[in-house]
Amino acid sequence: MKATVFLEPGKMAIKEIPKPELQRENEAIIRVVRASVCGSDLWWYRGISKKEAGSSAGHEAIGVVEEVAKDVTNVQPGDFVIVPFTHGCGECEACLAGFDGDCLSDTSGSTGYQAEYIRYRNANWGLVKIPGKPEDYSEDMLNSFVTLADVMATGYHAAVSAEVKEGDTVVVIGDGAVGLCGVIGAKLLGASRIIAMSRHEDRQKLALTFGATDIIAARGEEAIAEVMKMTGAGADAVLECVGTQQAVETAVKVGRPGAVVGRVGVPHVDELDTNALFYRNIGLRGGIAAVTTHDRASLLEAVLSNEIEPGKVFTQQFELDQIQAAYEAMDERKAIKSLLVIS
Repeated sequence: MKATVFLEPGKMAIKEIPKPELQRENEAIIRVVRASVCGSDLWWYRGISKKEAGSSAGHEAIGVVEEVAKDVTNVQPGDFVIVPFTHGCGECEACLAGFDGDCLSDTSGSTGYQAEYIRYRNANWGLVKIPGKPEDYSEDMLNSFVTLADVMATGYHAAVSAEVKEGDTVVVIGDGAVGLCGVIGAKLLGASRIIAMSRHEDRQKLALTFGATDIIAARGEEAIAEVMKMTGAGADAVLECVGTQQAVETAVKVGRPGAVVGRVGVPHVDELDTNALFYRNIGLRGGIAAVTTHDRASLLEAVLSNEIEPGKVFTQQFELDQIQAAYEAMDERKAIKSLLVIS
């Protein structure tokens, strides 16, 4: 089968590798229909984080179940499924509490989704069935399903972690696909004012389409001052969807006393002054998204009912053989998020 391979920073390739086979009794083989490039992939693509040369890539996909092992009963061959980047077992304390992204039984990461087939662990719990078959849906709907494998669930996780509630004023830091989906998440939870921080016109327009009411293009202290001018005391909730030192420090400073920061940006922070939290009663929550939990609780139905359209974050699409171009488009900010059409 064809699969994406990381060669070195700035270089991706497609190689022929053996099609995966079942190895454990809790696994499924998925034929990939759509996959995508994630903003977190750019950390190692740009050489900021380390990744082993020759390793596989990708952790967001939808597809059709081709084969299941004997312990898998909740899905069967032919089922159309969301393939999350998480592998929750559904039985440990973390999964039962709704945090399948922190599964105690399977703590290893996901990769290899930018390929024609995936071997998926803990398939009985982790896979989320979509009614019908891929051909039953429009391209726009398929795109939205792809976001439920990670980016929409992660943006929503930021809003849930920040305890967004009806009538809240929310600040969203980050205008990548996660931040834009955070805007959707805040709106779903009832926020009445959503201030999106973005310096790029195309992303500003999409944030407004998704429900943002205000845009702040500044960064750092200037951005903090603008939030305070707009809100008086600061926001009720803050979604941190970047992970850099500046983003986290800004998030802590733009919340009102008693606000909660929902942090889902992949951490690239050298240090955090927790005294800043203490002296203003700011809460800090968040982490790896509970994808399966969120999809089953509300997100899949919200997409199926056309209440939300997170697939709009895909502004360019590519064939699998065009994987280098797909990464370049995101790296150069020509695409907000790159979609991969596999089959």
